[in-house]
Amino acid sequence: MTHWFHRNPLKATAPVSFNYYGVATTPAASKICNDLRSSRARLLELFTDLSCNPEMMKNATDSYFSLLQGFINSMDNSTQESKLRYIQNFKWTDTLQGHVPSAQQDAVFELISMAFNVALWYTKYASRLAGKENITEDEAKEVHKSLKIAAGIFKHLKENHIPKLITPAEKGRDLEVRLIDSYIIQCQAEAQEVTIARAIELKHNPGLIAALAYETANFYQRADHTLSSLEPTYTVKWRKYLHLKMCFYTAYAYCYHGQTLLASDKCGEAIRSLQESEKFYDKAEALCKEYGETKGPGTTAKPSGHLFFRKLGSLVKNTLEKCQRENGFMPNPNQRKN
Repeated sequence: MTHWFHRNPLKATAPVSFNYYGVATTPAASKICNDLRSSRARLLELFTDLSCNPEMMKNATDSYFSLLQGFINSMDNSTQESKLRYIQNFKWTDTLQGHVPSAQQDAVFELISMAFNVALWYTKYASRLAGKENITEDEAKEVHKSLKIAAGIFKHLKENHIPKLITPAEKGRDLEVRLIDSYIIQCQAEAQEVTIARAIELKHNPGLIAALAYETANFYQRADHTLSSLEPTYTVKWRKYLHLKMCFYTAYAYCYHGQTLLASDKCGEAIRSLQESEKFYDKAEALCKEYGETKGPGTTAKPSGHLFFRKLGSLVKNTLEKCQRENGFMPNPNQRKN
């Protein structure tokens, strides 16, 4: 399979027994603890199960989080937190900083970390579908929906749960605002890629496609800029991917803008636009090679081997040649008529 999207690793976690001898003293309480242990284990299994689909993931997520809420919110409908919130220590690794775990004795930390992995799972599910050469319309919609869900989860964690942590997020770690923002923006950019591919397939107005491509390139540029102040050791590979996608969609924007200019008989301007497109496409190709050779966390995408990437190269070349031919046929306005 040719991977189109870069993906960072899932977070890993230490097992949690939820055995509270002397605290869970009734059969009902013991059952809740057993259910917590089994539903957590089930959810963790699904993260790496290639047969898992969104419905299975939603059911497993709802099952675990509904039980975990008892460790976060008071059961008497008050605004007070649960007395069990700080009873259990949870350990989670980081998507970029490898096997060094962070630990907090806080159920909110567990909720955030597990939900973070759920969001990552949706991005990986979208990537698996998008990696096909001939993706169907329904699959494209599923990719778009999964990326929107992932962005929504990241945004919800950032706005509603991470601020509630007693121990603030560590600098450069997953729960820090720069990392969360980068994940959100990347999801938005990749979702818009699906919209662009669909617009091209349906032969929509070149001006619309150019505008969408330009906006997508800006998304990738913003995500890259958000990571720029973080430790390069951990972000260099991710940033190469973001930069190459920025160049790729800038090339798309110039290419389709050139088509719009050509349709308006502005051949000279169209040629300049296509030449810019060619320049950014060549840069994206070079960055694909650099990205593939760069060491760092995550699965390596191979966009230059994807049909969608190769098609743009041919489109730029053919459109530029057409512009140059038509420009040669344009009458010289300064030439005197006999």
